[in-house]
Amino acid sequence: MHRRTLIALASAAVTAATLSAPAFAQSSGEIRIAHVYSKTGPLEAYGKQTQTGLMMGLNYATGGSMTVNGKKLVVIEKDDQGKPDLGKSLLATAYSDDKADIAVGPTASGVALAMLPVAEEYKKILLVEPAVADSITGDKWNKYIFRTGRNSSQDAISNAVAVDKEGVTIATLAQDNAFGRDGVKAFKDSVKKAKLTHEEYLPAATTDFTAGAQRIIDKLKDQPGRKIIWIVWAGAGNPFKIADMDLKRYGIEISTGGNILPAMAAYKNFPGMEGATYYYFGIPKNPVNEALVAAHYKEFKTPPDFFTAGGFSSAMALVTALKATGGDTNTNKLIKTMEGMSFDTPKGKMTFRKEDHQAMQSMYHFKIKVDPAFAWGVPELVREIKPEEMNVPIRNNR
Repeated sequence: MHRRTLIALASAAVTAATLSAPAFAQSSGEIRIAHVYSKTGPLEAYGKQTQTGLMMGLNYATGGSMTVNGKKLVVIEKDDQGKPDLGKSLLATAYSDDKADIAVGPTASGVALAMLPVAEEYKKILLVEPAVADSITGDKWNKYIFRTGRNSSQDAISNAVAVDKEGVTIATLAQDNAFGRDGVKAFKDSVKKAKLTHEEYLPAATTDFTAGAQRIIDKLKDQPGRKIIWIVWAGAGNPFKIADMDLKRYGIEISTGGNILPAMAAYKNFPGMEGATYYYFGIPKNPVNEALVAAHYKEFKTPPDFFTAGGFSSAMALVTALKATGGDTNTNKLIKTMEGMSFDTPKGKMTFRKEDHQAMQSMYHFKIKVDPAFAWGVPELVREIKPEEMNVPIRNNR
């Protein structure tokens, strides 16, 4: 689709085909998609970006028609509030009462883990976006689960590229939840040259990092060579406040992955910091990303963010699969179609790995540059880490 056509349609995309009505008998002329996400709660910012991206992506992938093979795409929004029990209940309601053919979401890994058995019970696909924990496509996985979002191993392997060097000592700082613990486990598995000296886990809602940071400093300060704190954090709280504890005095650096733009405002304090990211709007060079960036600027006067791209990618996967089945939502036919399927996204081509349905995708090694024109630290591309360069473990024991 030409960019100007997409821009003309963008305004309608975010609101079109969204439904919050009570359940009713499914029309044969509809494909019903439930989006269960954190519309409110600790990860609200992430969830709202995903929803925007999903609607823009469906609009783009269908050429503005919001139909596949003559069937109207109907999106049913569900707010899990970041609560596992609620997410589980809402997904069951979506499949049973709302007659959803397929579901997308959720935002938080803990909610996703609660939802996985529901997809298996109802024998319906759950396309996970953006929950990250390895266990979702690992030991808790079932055949109805696909994921366009990156997993903990993809985060970890790409970030290890930036910091895993001889003579480096690393301590980790993470949230004490599935996201944090799976992230650190995958990072430890990925680090081959550097020495890991300490793991610090703090409650997800932590705002005072002093005690945890002091434990990390005590472990790192007398180590020889380069010393790094690798941070895995999502949502509220600013772990980068630990820089106020005079880390430079001990020669301690900070490293982390990408994040949403408001959170990356803190990165301006760390020029030259290296890490790896899932997405930054200025990095990928392809027609789909150009279309997303143009449409988002047109609609919101801002660039698309980290999770907007993820929602867009999930839409591209859905429409690619539905076009291949001629709009048939039969679950077994969709699974057969999606296993090994490649599809275009704002990050370029992704492919669902047949063994665990994890989307294989590029990640981006960056170095932070401070540019007065931007309110955040700008991740300048060092290099694209392509899917074939990452030996992402299959953890589902299939």
